[in-house]
Amino acid sequence: MRARTAVLLGLVLAAAASRLLPHPPNFTPVAAVALFGGAHFHQRWQAFAVPLGAMLLSDLVIGLHALVPVVYAAIALAVPIGMWVGRRLGPVRVVAGALAGSILFFLVTNFGVWLEGALYPRTAQGLLAAYLAAIPFFRNTVAGDLAYSVVLFGGFALLQRLLPGLRARPVGEAVAR
Repeated sequence: MRARTAVLLGLVLAAAASRLLPHPPNFTPVAAVALFGGAHFHQRWQAFAVPLGAMLLSDLVIGLHALVPVVYAAIALAVPIGMWVGRRLGPVRVVAGALAGSILFFLVTNFGVWLEGALYPRTAQGLLAAYLAAIPFFRNTVAGDLAYSVVLFGGFALLQRLLPGLRARPVGEAVAR
């Protein structure tokens, strides 16, 4: 199981590191790493810690900003969606989870931008303006989450077919010695 954990960790770190490469605005693996972590790490602390830790490492290079707590809250909220995806893993659930993660990220982070009060007044009109101004970026968020979800979930499924030792054992199954 150590090989499985190492491969999962490597995939999450590689996806998070891709934020350091040139990319269109918001075309990032943020929700995808949370979904993948939630779906594949069986220990809850790993499901949260690995995606958040990977994002923190890339943010230390990119730079921290005032909304980091809001972004990390959105990532943490996407992990349970990944847990739902992982219960009966399949393409429809991965796509549904990626879309749900994108929507959640959009709602949480843009609410945070509004709440910060630097760009929009803290009124109902200001909140609406914050969400409307973010719509052009949402397309890239969805595209990035879907693309990275396909790469992470599809890539790991392919690795599991090639290397059966990476497959998760059912709970309670003994290890052959």
